[in-house]
Amino acid sequence: MDDTLQGLSSAEVAERIADGRSNDIPPTPTRTVGQIVQANIFTRFNALLGAMLVLIILTRNYRDGLFGIVLVANALIGIVQEVRAKRTLDRLTLLTAPHARVVRDGEAKDIAVGAVVQDDVLELVPGSQIVVDGTVLGTNGLEIDESLLTGEADPLTKAPGDEVRSGSFVVAGTGRFRATRVGAEAYAAKLTAEARRFCLVDSELRRGIDTILRWVTWAIAPTAVLLFVSQLRHHEDWRAAVTAAVAGTVAMVPEGLVLLTNVAFAMAVVRLARRRVLVQELPAVEGLARVDVLCIDKTGTLTEGKLRVRSVTPMGDMQEPGQVLAALAGADPAPNATMRAIVDQVGELGAAAPWTPTEAVPFSSARKWSAASFGSHGSYVVGGADVLGGLSGPTADTAARETEAGNRVLLLARAPGGLTGEALPPGLEPVALLVLGDTVRPDAADTLRYFAEQGVTVKVISGDDPRTVGAIAASLGLAGADAPVDARTLPDDASGLAAALESASVFGRVTPQQKREMVAALQAQGHVVAMTGDGVNDALALKDADIGIAMGSGSDATRAVAQLVLLDSQFVALPSVVAEGRRVLANIERTSALYLTKTVYATLLALAVGVAGFAFPFLPRHLTLVGAITIGIPSFFLALAPNLHRFHPGFLGRVVRFTVPTGALAAIATFLAYALARDETGVGLTGSRTTAVMVLTWIGLLVLSIVAAPLKGWRMALVWSMAGLFVAALTFPGAKTFFGLELPKPIVWLAGFGIAAIVWSFARLFVPESRPVGDLSE
Repeated sequence: MDDTLQGLSSAEVAERIADGRSNDIPPTPTRTVGQIVQANIFTRFNALLGAMLVLIILTRNYRDGLFGIVLVANALIGIVQEVRAKRTLDRLTLLTAPHARVVRDGEAKDIAVGAVVQDDVLELVPGSQIVVDGTVLGTNGLEIDESLLTGEADPLTKAPGDEVRSGSFVVAGTGRFRATRVGAEAYAAKLTAEARRFCLVDSELRRGIDTILRWVTWAIAPTAVLLFVSQLRHHEDWRAAVTAAVAGTVAMVPEGLVLLTNVAFAMAVVRLARRRVLVQELPAVEGLARVDVLCIDKTGTLTEGKLRVRSVTPMGDMQEPGQVLAALAGADPAPNATMRAIVDQVGELGAAAPWTPTEAVPFSSARKWSAASFGSHGSYVVGGADVLGGLSGPTADTAARETEAGNRVLLLARAPGGLTGEALPPGLEPVALLVLGDTVRPDAADTLRYFAEQGVTVKVISGDDPRTVGAIAASLGLAGADAPVDARTLPDDASGLAAALESASVFGRVTPQQKREMVAALQAQGHVVAMTGDGVNDALALKDADIGIAMGSGSDATRAVAQLVLLDSQFVALPSVVAEGRRVLANIERTSALYLTKTVYATLLALAVGVAGFAFPFLPRHLTLVGAITIGIPSFFLALAPNLHRFHPGFLGRVVRFTVPTGALAAIATFLAYALARDETGVGLTGSRTTAVMVLTWIGLLVLSIVAAPLKGWRMALVWSMAGLFVAALTFPGAKTFFGLELPKPIVWLAGFGIAAIVWSFARLFVPESRPVGDLSE
């Protein structure tokens, strides 16, 4: 072999490491623990609440600083959960980190990508991700896909002397190249940084919450000023004025909303990790909740992906095809699953093939065949029987029967005129028919049934014969599998392709480029598309899909571009993945309604009190009690509950339509009841405030009952237990004293409840239509 292909010696490697010429790529850019702590502590709302806490401490009304404990607890919960998710993600990322195969001291070995040094010789096989830039030294039909770098869809054939760049990947053939640019100078570090990022990046949910927080921030400042001025005018004691003003200001802050969102996403990462699912981009959790079309391959999802040769039938003058098959297998340095099955069978046939290939065309997903020439022994092609053609009579009937039974049928053919490059040789002569079978996954039928029940349409997109794919899918109960479509007959225009995709569920003989076009066509029809894949031919479609799901056993290229990686390559894990996404998003929307209803009624009450010149109807500890019972405690239970409803766009609009009217009604009922109590003879400020607390808690529990509906089982128990906590606070002497509660005359609080009932009855006119998305499952 040429000395240039032998690679570096150990001494040369050590010299380059000492010189700093190694592929020293930065670690995966997850947030550091310090950044997580900073993000959970130094927020605009924490700053506001912290300032309010300082004011309460200055007044020495320490009981009214109870919200400070909630503030610290929220920060600690957020920090603990995010650090836990970070460590989980970092640990799983190590399991999926790509490796490079280098030649050193004349021997090929696998090393970590970061251990590659300048001038290393690296080996390339189909599915390899090119991790450093370099110059090609030798090839055997090497084809590189650079679409992730240039957008060029067609693979590029590489010859010695050509440049290869990190970020591209091998789709066919083999070769070796010498590393010329490593570390920060290559594209690999940038690609890795973009592909593996642990942060809450842009998404509809995040945009909606950020918009709400901006609105709240704008509203708080003028309202707080008005409230402080009005309370200073009403109270002679500045301490009482400051305490009342702090109560109104603190109540306007939806401090738990951001916490709950971050915790829910972090918990999703941890839950999925327990199921051996790696989340590489957090927005994937949101995408999972919106998926309505799932595109899968047959191999590795519906079947186990372990092919075996069921039969080899000689044809024509070929008596024993084992030697030819062994020669073809030996000519392929990077055999796929089909060729590996043939290699296993060759051993059983007892054929040894000392033939030396003089020319070879490696298998590619676009061609669906491979070939080799062996000098005087002739040239041979092996590929799909329907691709090579040339069958007739009983053999054609056999091929059709086996295909319809779900088996893969290959044809071994002789090429009398030799090979013609990457074009299929003319005049092929069939010499053997091979039947290969796969094992259907025992859990595939249940998985398909789950998606059908959840309203997720499954499309099987495979490179195999459509009749084979259709037979397997039909045996598993997939709707529409009895009418498989040959992708070679699909229209080229986008509208025609979209129509075909809507009407069929199984497609065979699909090329990698067609997979991308199918994903784009489905997205153009408004679908949210998830796609699974393991082979290098799936990488581009995974990148284009809304959610790319790679198998852990798949190629480096697919794992690099996917948002999720199924580490155990188990199709049965997908239902839990989709369910987790739906649970997180639908429950965040539900709990958002609770927090923002509080913000609305607190803001309106502050404005009303400021204009009327009343004392604020609550102490800070009152609103801490009401918030904990009607929002804080229930929201954590609701956020972690099962929820199978698919998330739909329009989060912000739905939440606003629910929270504005319910918050307004809560404010009206509370203000009227408070005003009534103030005017009642013999009822002091403490009694009036207790009346307001009782009415607001009752309204809050009614809102909770709507958000938590249907009220069955544990959800009914949750609402009633919260009511029980409030009754305990009203009746136990120690709690009454701590929270500053004093029951007014029965006529007063009964009148307050009457007002609340009348006002709330108006809510039934529109609240059902404005209810947050999703029904909690049983």
